[in-house]
Amino acid sequence: MYKVTPNPPNDPNLKLDQAARRAIDHALNPNAEPSPPPSTPLFSVADDASNEMLVANSYETFSSVTALLLDLSDELTGKQRDVALAIHQLSELGMLLVDKLMEREAAVAAG
Repeated sequence: MYKVTPNPPNDPNLKLDQAARRAIDHALNPNAEPSPPPSTPLFSVADDASNEMLVANSYETFSSVTALLLDLSDELTGKQRDVALAIHQLSELGMLLVDKLMEREAAVAAG
């Protein structure tokens, strides 16, 4: 049976080549330390973010956590429900703190 072979052959699979090189290096150079992964932050806050934007986003985050915890606590019973409600109470306290900060920021901006 005649089989068509591309001329030149298809591009080599780079992932397969890299995996093969890692396997060979691991087998032949057991003392070689792997290079550490690059340290880049997964999430970051923009340096030029205003205080108002940071406070507003913090408040919205606390509000979302509070709503999620209330929904979750409806599905739980016993000790797990008590833990979810305790976390909810802590998030409510965080919301109160951020709310007070928002009031102070508004007073400073108005005054």
